[in-house]
Amino acid sequence: MTPALPSTAELLSTARVVALPLRTRFRGVGVREALLLQGPQGWTEFSPFPEYDDVEAAMWLTAAIDYGWNPQPAGVRTTVRVNATVPAVAAASVAGVLARFPGCRTAKVKVAERGQTLADDVERVAAVRAALGPEGRIRVDANAAWNLDEAEHAVHALAEFDLEYVEQPCATIDELAELRRRIRYMGIPVAADESVRKADDPLAVARAGAADLVVVKAQPLGGVVRALDIVREAGLPAVVSSALDTSIGLGMGAALAAALPDLDFDCGLGTAALLAADVTGTPLVPVDGAIPVGRVQADRELLDRHRAPADRERWWLDRLARCRILLGE
Repeated sequence: MTPALPSTAELLSTARVVALPLRTRFRGVGVREALLLQGPQGWTEFSPFPEYDDVEAAMWLTAAIDYGWNPQPAGVRTTVRVNATVPAVAAASVAGVLARFPGCRTAKVKVAERGQTLADDVERVAAVRAALGPEGRIRVDANAAWNLDEAEHAVHALAEFDLEYVEQPCATIDELAELRRRIRYMGIPVAADESVRKADDPLAVARAGAADLVVVKAQPLGGVVRALDIVREAGLPAVVSSALDTSIGLGMGAALAAALPDLDFDCGLGTAALLAADVTGTPLVPVDGAIPVGRVQADRELLDRHRAPADRERWWLDRLARCRILLGE
């Protein structure tokens, strides 16, 4: 029997809205806002990006409720290896960013940033390769910003840096499938992210043979259990990632990574290192290239210190109420 969902009033009774500054702007964001809730199982997070509509955001609320109100699947590991995340910074800033991820052997590098050029991307990735050395692993993430020909050209330009994979180079499944066909001889895998988490059918990309692996995020996929089902049905290797979550949300991602039977890739769950503040005194920042698995408790003093402005707090509470209505009874 499916457990009853908490009412809007119950959710609002513990809701806390925070605004956390970032160390470096990330995809145009300088402050990360999030709404935190405390359920019977512990603290949980609802933090869809502001531009997402209520229908999409309601899936994130499903995940928050599941994590805060229901027991989670048992894990098969107690720590999760994570990658460093390099925003679209100048090459000269790369070493400083990587220093925030001690022990990480893998770096995910943002490319195709609006207002930048492929030459900027090449310089950034070259700086990451120089910092990591020949044994380091480099993956690039275009967030679907390239068209097919641009993606093929960019992969050729970046191939000399020995890419682990290229993440969501194009927006559509057809483009991903064709790019995968064009670059197969290069041995560079294609990973799908937006084609999984923002799709009406998250399995379509796997059925189309358009990706070699899937990137899964607990919040936008509706929670740990649903994400595990998607990975199982896709039948592809998975990378667990985050969406600039607080350490509360990263704990949800770690629960997903811990429960996967196979985890061959380092996960994108070290992004607390990009935040200049967090909601816990023990943030999930990488130590020796990994983070622990376990629920994170919010620190009420930090919740107060980083409380969002009144207008933004009201915006999030109203959004929570609207999304709860969409979930039904």
